[in-house]
Amino acid sequence: MRILLIAAVAVTALSLHARPGAAAEGPWCAFLQVGTEAVYEDCQYRTFEECRPQILAGNRGFCNPNPRWKEPVPKSKSTRHRRRVERG
Repeated sequence: MRILLIAAVAVTALSLHARPGAAAEGPWCAFLQVGTEAVYEDCQYRTFEECRPQILAGNRGFCNPNPRWKEPVPKSKSTRHRRRVERG
């Protein structure tokens, strides 16, 4: 009974620190034919070269750019704390 209680406490403690998984969509999609008139869309590839082996592995389909992909906006460097240098 003691082991069951310890296991329950451990599982509860570990589940409190769980973080949700992040979606990993990339700029390239593999469109795979999985049946008659059924297509599966797999949009996790960063380059065309990463997508191509999925198609060449015997899966019928093609690689296309992801229609929902939006390029991440890079963080701009702040000019707020620049040190001023006086020129004489």
